Amino acid sequence: MSGLHFSRRELLRQTSNGFGMLALKGLMGEGGLPDLVDGRQVAHHLPRAKHVIFCFMSGGVSQVDSFDPKPMLQRLHGKPMPVPVERTQFNQNGNVMASPFTFSRRGESGIPVSSMFPEIGSVADELAVVRSMTSSVNEHAQGNYLMHTGFPFMGHPSAGAWMNYGLGSENQNLPGFVVLQSGGAVAPHGGVGLFSSGFLPAHHQASVVSADRSPAVHNIVPGLDAADQRRHLDLVERLDRRRTRDTSDPQLEAAIRNYETAYRMQAAVPEVCEVSGETAATRKLYGLDAPEPTKAAYARQCLLARRLVERGVRFIELSCITKGIGAGGAPNPWDQHGALKAGHAAMAYQVDQPIAGLIKDLRCRGLLEETLIIWAGEFGRTPFSQGSDGRDHNPYGFSVFLAGGGVRGGTIYGQTDEFGYHVVEDRCDVYDLWATVLHQLGLDHKRLTYRYAGRDVRLTDVHGNVLTRILS
Repeated sequence: MSGLHFSRRELLRQTSNGFGMLALKGLMGEGGLPDLVDGRQVAHHLPRAKHVIFCFMSGGVSQVDSFDPKPMLQRLHGKPMPVPVERTQFNQNGNVMASPFTFSRRGESGIPVSSMFPEIGSVADELAVVRSMTSSVNEHAQGNYLMHTGFPFMGHPSAGAWMNYGLGSENQNLPGFVVLQSGGAVAPHGGVGLFSSGFLPAHHQASVVSADRSPAVHNIVPGLDAADQRRHLDLVERLDRRRTRDTSDPQLEAAIRNYETAYRMQAAVPEVCEVSGETAATRKLYGLDAPEPTKAAYARQCLLARRLVERGVRFIELSCITKGIGAGGAPNPWDQHGALKAGHAAMAYQVDQPIAGLIKDLRCRGLLEETLIIWAGEFGRTPFSQGSDGRDHNPYGFSVFLAGGGVRGGTIYGQTDEFGYHVVEDRCDVYDLWATVLHQLGLDHKRLTYRYAGRDVRLTDVHGNVLTRILS
């Protein structure tokens, strides 16, 4: 050893990992990261769920036409609203508008479910319906960002990125955060930034997978054979590592990791998307062979979501199909400012059987208890009309539901007023929703933070309470 000589620069370079671990220990001591065991992140407390499936109903589903029936609207239909009316997105406000749909009590719990959702009604005892959700914004792009990231503008990590950062994927061949699209679905208003990793390392962002196209992910198609591609990637990594030898570059580290994930996805993604081995009973359960193309396309997403859960993917978001939906705009197919009955009925037909089939299939396979399903849009709709037969945006009280993942099924949480307009009991917001989801995954939403711009940022900002009453 006496013959070895180190300059100060060389000594620091060769021992830098030790300094890095000291810094990591400091971060963990401050609660900035989940604990590490054998180099892997683990939860803050015992989790009830391992996976999340987010069924995002882009455009804003009407709560008074889905899960929050209001007889008062029937009695006052066509009359002026007897209470003050808030300014709306278009401010073309009409009179009280009764729901064109009927409600019936479903399951042993007797949860009222709209005639739009006969199949989801068949799994009512699995649902925790939250009728008191609110939003601080009233416009689609802002509402979408708030629902996805906790902030009404771009630049912050999506909830899926936060959960991937907090827990990672259980499958090294697949990303931890996947957004499924099919049938020509496009990103909601706000674009792919809704699925961004923001200021988190880039490998936590979503991989967008086309559920009904080949290739499913266009930028991972190999241009070389397997051996040459492996040598190519190894060379690129060596060059990248040489670039970071004397300094840390988080973006380059993330790029290296993304290259490796993309390489492994080349085999894993086609295998996930190959559903020819599914039984006829399974295909019928989801509606995979439905004659209506939008329903069949959404059914394929739901089936692939189950297959991704089986393979350990942490967070999966499904996308509504936007073709042939009547009054709804392409990125916002639930957005019926006119012809609400036709538009909502078409959208409900698209998602009803596939989502119910997903819940039943997960339950049958013993996966529902470890998979948390979220059904939500960015806001609700007004109890009065816009024009003759539409509804404008309403952020003051709307409905979402959760199922599986340790949720207490057959539960109703919160209440709106007799018009379904404003929350009057157990008001909650997106921070409470994500605090609850993180809690079920074993993560304390106050401790899951990332140091950015001089502060410890989190998905729930400085807000959020776990909705304990909907948990079993």
